[in-house]
Amino acid sequence: MALSGRIACLECDLVLPMPELGEGQRANCPRCGHTLTSRPLDGFQRSLAFTLAASVFLVAACMFPFLSMKAGGFENAITLFESTLEIYENGQPVVAVIVGAFILVIPAAVLLGMLALLVPLFQGRNAPWLVASGRLVFGLSPWSMVEVFVIGVIVSLVKLASMATMVLGISFWSYVAFSICMTAAVSSLDRMYVWDSIERVSTR
Repeated sequence: MALSGRIACLECDLVLPMPELGEGQRANCPRCGHTLTSRPLDGFQRSLAFTLAASVFLVAACMFPFLSMKAGGFENAITLFESTLEIYENGQPVVAVIVGAFILVIPAAVLLGMLALLVPLFQGRNAPWLVASGRLVFGLSPWSMVEVFVIGVIVSLVKLASMATMVLGISFWSYVAFSICMTAAVSSLDRMYVWDSIERVSTR
């Protein structure tokens, strides 16, 4: 958190002068060692690359079967959209909405926000939606549960393996790749560096 040229550590609340960083440098809190801010070597290039890759993998994850189950001579395949629909049809509409929001809607909104934020900043130009996009990305990204969903699916597959033959579809592997790219894109964004970049391009 920054206040009038000063920055407060999110871990121990120590208030320090805003550091001047060069490319590839980071500032750590002298009291607790928490990283206050950092400036990447490649600017926004890495974050934008991971965001574009995550967008492609998310589209692929929504287009193909997620997994199929074979038991007793029968086979049933399901997609990501159908998984939430099945939860709804089984009398759990609230759970269906929550699952759909956390694994599809919110991640997609974060990706769109990151594209709207990173493309102008990467090009070094101002855009009227930069501030709103930054708030959307940093506000919604903690609510994106893609990695939690992947872990939950893996745990469920281990439990169901003794009951039926589980076949992982293209959508599953695409969603795993999407989860990795999404996490890398968000974690490579430094909040202070983003807002400082928005301020620089808006004052040109």
